[in-house]
Amino acid sequence: MRVTVDPDRCEGHARCWEICPEVFSLDEQGHGRVLEPEVPAEAEKRAAEAAANCPERAITVS
Repeated sequence: MRVTVDPDRCEGHARCWEICPEVFSLDEQGHGRVLEPEVPAEAEKRAAEAAANCPERAITVS
């Protein structure tokens, strides 16, 4: 599983980081960014949950 965050859509709610901090982090403005584009198997469920909880749908899971 791979994840990306669209920086143009992210509004900085930080839900992704709250749900899955091993995959997502926050930049200086509080916008989400990806630490691990290739999600470890043990974090896949939380990464998918983070994507589903993004109000702007800025996270893509593939």
